[in-house]
Amino acid sequence: MSTEVGREQAAPGVPVATPSPADRRDPAVLPRRAELARSVEVLRLLADPTRLAVLALLDGTELSVTAIAHAVDRPVPAVSQHLAKLRAGRLVTTRRDGTTVHYTQANEHVAALVANVLHHAEHTLYDVPPHHR
Repeated sequence: MSTEVGREQAAPGVPVATPSPADRRDPAVLPRRAELARSVEVLRLLADPTRLAVLALLDGTELSVTAIAHAVDRPVPAVSQHLAKLRAGRLVTTRRDGTTVHYTQANEHVAALVANVLHHAEHTLYDVPPHHR
């Protein structure tokens, strides 16, 4: 039986209690393996420049595949494949309007994640990052 550091193990068949928000702030409480694995999947999706650009573009708005492809200067089929991966990863949602599908960021957590990674990159590149000007 494997044990996780800092977690009590329940008896077989007994559900393990979910950590409360207060527990989450405790650095001694590690994320669960499933949470870590899912987080790595999300970061892998963000590790592609086109997908990251698409997510940044969708901040606070919704756009069609054609509009996204034009904005990121990529072919529509390529952007469509990236959007399919982002949708499967639950980083974007869709809204159909007739024959047009509009894409947007899935929630405020995606928006914060994209903004934070881009801001962090700016801090590594510039003495005074553009978002501080």
